[in-house]
Amino acid sequence: MSASLFEPLRLGDIALSNRIVMAPMTRSRAGAGDLPTALHQTYYAQRAGAGLIVAEGTYPSRHGKGYCRTPGIETAAQIDAWREVTGAARSQGAAMVLQLMHVGRIASRHNKAADAQTVAPSAIRARGTIYADGHGLVGMETPRALAGHEIVAVIDEYRQAAVNAMAAGFDGVELHCSSGYLPMQFLLACANRRSDGYGGSLTARLRFVVETIEAIAGAIGPGRVGVRICPGNPFNDMHDEDPAATYGALLDAVAPLGLAYLHVSRSPDPALDAFALARRHFGGALIVNDGFDGASATRALADGIGQAVSFARHFIANPDLPARLRHGASLATFDRSLLYTPGGRGYTDYPAAAELAACGVREGGLQR
Repeated sequence: MSASLFEPLRLGDIALSNRIVMAPMTRSRAGAGDLPTALHQTYYAQRAGAGLIVAEGTYPSRHGKGYCRTPGIETAAQIDAWREVTGAARSQGAAMVLQLMHVGRIASRHNKAADAQTVAPSAIRARGTIYADGHGLVGMETPRALAGHEIVAVIDEYRQAAVNAMAAGFDGVELHCSSGYLPMQFLLACANRRSDGYGGSLTARLRFVVETIEAIAGAIGPGRVGVRICPGNPFNDMHDEDPAATYGALLDAVAPLGLAYLHVSRSPDPALDAFALARRHFGGALIVNDGFDGASATRALADGIGQAVSFARHFIANPDLPARLRHGASLATFDRSLLYTPGGRGYTDYPAAAELAACGVREGGLQR
């Protein structure tokens, strides 16, 4: 019998009450000191009907921050602030993991602490711009290539961030290995021109990611570690000549570790079935992502494409998404202009369907 979206699931050591996952989304609401705030507590608690919440990309060290108003998991104050968030979400029944996101070269000094650097595998600037408060759109920084001993230190920053996440009450962590950020920069030759054992051949380019995952798993247990990939993703000036070979080799290398899950997004390359690639090479539980609604998510589980389905955009304007999916209620649309703006508007003020019904308001009549 095929699984339902509303059946429990165990991903390694993480127990889910259902198979609906809230995907990580940068929303740029962190406060002073890059702390999550009371807004984050409300935002995630509102969406705690999900079996699993993957919290927004969070930097493991100040050098890994690139965007404005994104949170960290480096300082004691950040750990304490995240503990309030996990407490609010888990009190409503959701499991919660933290996505660790070191952006590497996708950064502006205007968004970083004064003592933070922009580092990457090689000193290759990404084409494109990034938003900085008070400066508007600015060009990406030219990164400094990491020295060999510094790579070991960055891996340890990830390890410590995972330990910090557990201290903050998370059920585990997810390594962001997509969207052109540091792990993907090591994976792809377009951003990695090294010749020291961390670059050159595909095996060498895999090394940073594999060693990072091993370090994290060694610190908190593999059953509490997930990895996010999107083979063929060109975002942030990335190009992969053969994503099937790249990610097939990566998954072959990490599959024996016994990780909790692989979070795989549909490839933007129509010729590449990322879900099938993951099933061939990973063997463990898959969370599949990108473009699903209730009906297609149900079919994905029935067809064995994945064991759970994650939703991003639908969770923005539908804090009660699991309830809406269960009852076949209509889904609200989000206001794109408020995705990354400070404050609660467009963040915590989207109502649940029951609130609208109680006020006699039709979904289509809600004005934002």
